[in-house]
Amino acid sequence: MQREITRVWTVTPVKRSSTHTAGIVLEPGHWHEYDPFLLMAEDWFESGTFSMHPHRGFETVTYIIEGNLSHFDNKNGAGQLGTGDVQWMTAGRGVVHTEEPSPGETVHSLQLWVNLPRDKKMTDPRYQNLLSSEMPVRKEEGALIRVFSGSSKEVVAPTQNHVPVTMVELNLEAGSTVTQDLPADYNGFLYILEGRGIFGSNEVSGEASQVLWLGEAPADEGSDVLVHATTKLRAVLFAGKPVREPVVQYGMFVMNSQAEIQQAIKDYQSGKFSQ
Repeated sequence: MQREITRVWTVTPVKRSSTHTAGIVLEPGHWHEYDPFLLMAEDWFESGTFSMHPHRGFETVTYIIEGNLSHFDNKNGAGQLGTGDVQWMTAGRGVVHTEEPSPGETVHSLQLWVNLPRDKKMTDPRYQNLLSSEMPVRKEEGALIRVFSGSSKEVVAPTQNHVPVTMVELNLEAGSTVTQDLPADYNGFLYILEGRGIFGSNEVSGEASQVLWLGEAPADEGSDVLVHATTKLRAVLFAGKPVREPVVQYGMFVMNSQAEIQQAIKDYQSGKFSQ
């Protein structure tokens, strides 16, 4: 079954500080609707914007639209990301890290927060640096689909997931058409980075800086999403299996209850995130 596009909205960047501009792609608080996704932001930022800060109870997926980013944490983890690369960070029971552009450079990125289920919220932290040049690709006439997580037809990414998530980068020449297959029970959306196209079985038009939310598919059936490029098109598609658990967020902590949030604050203040 081909999915419809049920909602379209445009992301508007807002200057947050002298070093940071951000547009909210997925607004936090819509826990049931966006499940397993918590929020997503499009950021333009310079050095010093995201200094050392903690996370617990979820994963961050950072896609570098343009620029070079260094990251390091309080457990001697470190890495470098460039244009087109992705970092999949599992905060789990707790990590404190920083994300720094190269000196004098502005990084343009997307960061998605993926919820973790109750039995994974206190898992060990880990990083997966998914370099664009190393990720598997699916090629169709006039189209290249880079698979960062999950699969696209027969092409499967090696990414490890606590929650099943498909993440693909779609690169289409004008006039090209592809479909992306998804399990029926996944929630998902497209975000257009460049160009214009027609999407879904109901043929909805979309253009750069717009979010297109996917409609539901009947249970126990496969589904796919139609993408047709009217100009050269670059977009990312995220879809994931809902966690279906209570969500309580406080800053950089996402847990199932207020009591767990209070414990996270105490653990961070007492230095347990460094253990």
